[in-house]
Amino acid sequence: MNQPPEGIEEKLQNIQQKAFSYFQHEFNPANGLILDKTSPDGTSTSDWPASIAAVGFALASYPVAVSRAFLSRADAIQRTLATLRFFSRSAQGPEPDATGFRGFYYHFLDMQTGRRAWQCELSTIDTSLLLAGMLTCARFFNESTPDEVEIRSIADALYHRVEWDWALDGDSTVSMGWRPESGFLGPRWKGYNEALLLYLLALGSPTHPIPVGSYRAWMSGYQWKQTQGQEYLYAGALFTHQFPHIWVDFRGIQDAFMRDKGIDYFENSRRATYVQRQYAIANPLGFAGYGPNCWGLTACQGPGPDTVLIEGIERQFFNYVARGAPYGPDDGTISPSTVVASLPFAPEIVLPAIDHFVNELQLHDVNPYGFRATINPTYQEKGAGAAGWISHWHYGINQGPALLMVENHRSGLLWKLMRECPCLIRGLERAGFNGGWL
Repeated sequence: MNQPPEGIEEKLQNIQQKAFSYFQHEFNPANGLILDKTSPDGTSTSDWPASIAAVGFALASYPVAVSRAFLSRADAIQRTLATLRFFSRSAQGPEPDATGFRGFYYHFLDMQTGRRAWQCELSTIDTSLLLAGMLTCARFFNESTPDEVEIRSIADALYHRVEWDWALDGDSTVSMGWRPESGFLGPRWKGYNEALLLYLLALGSPTHPIPVGSYRAWMSGYQWKQTQGQEYLYAGALFTHQFPHIWVDFRGIQDAFMRDKGIDYFENSRRATYVQRQYAIANPLGFAGYGPNCWGLTACQGPGPDTVLIEGIERQFFNYVARGAPYGPDDGTISPSTVVASLPFAPEIVLPAIDHFVNELQLHDVNPYGFRATINPTYQEKGAGAAGWISHWHYGINQGPALLMVENHRSGLLWKLMRECPCLIRGLERAGFNGGWL
């Protein structure tokens, strides 16, 4: 890198501050809910719902904001309490307009009422992300003041309330969700992805744990692959290699699968990050812009659905889909903020990519919240520059991981906090992890 270290620190601080601004402003102070995404012109809309995953990321970001002087401790406490009190008092039951059921919550909630939006599912993974944010606050706000004692008390109570064993629905693996109209969803969490965090929280529950055999059943779907010069545990979308690492320091700790392979999940994510870059360099489908500093395929929104003839090639573009490397789907859509979230794994390739996105493509500083969701250099609209099509939206689930993983790279704050979280330690031990800091 030609840039001096202090220049890097300033750039990372700026990325974090802009990402946190999303949680500062897209926030309902009455209930702590966070808007799923901004409207196309960048302003909030009252009719768009909250995402409980975004709420989890916001909660986890408050300790970072205090540590980086983006927010006072007093303001962070009030925001955290507003959120926890809402979830503690919100309607839990089988009614189709409740906020949750059996300790789980609906994926999307009305920003004002906090009740279920869009007939969406009770989401086991999004509840896990929400709870992880709550547990982060319980570790950070550790003083004996009434407010901080209340934060710890409510966070623990909400975690203890979740009936993880119910979500098995008589099977060995956890269902992805449930609807009051039709019951449990067919798809289950089996095989490596972001639900690693879900299984650790479910195994660590002191009240409604899942059996150890469920973790073995989850691992039975793992796929070890050799591609792009790397051997690793495969998942195509980049975010799947990041979300659990926001809260869990996997460096030096291993479960049975990783002991057998001689690596840990952190090293696995490092390899997956390199696969993404190598795929972009190879660029087998010939998309514009791809290269050593422009990569990052993940689950995200794109410019489609559309089919366009470009230089004699009929290109199909998707809207929201789980894009992945190296096996696709791939329509030329890249997520800069998702690349940022890989910073702890491979700073030597992520920092040059950040420079490219910030300095050469001018994608960051022009927006109040930093990077918008995605770009597609192949899909050229009128007046588009080298970045091509740029998403109109900022999403809470993009802002959070970038902010939090940059902090783990800079200080390890979330890892340090969660290494002291009893339920997470219990979940790791029941899953068979040992070594390192455990």
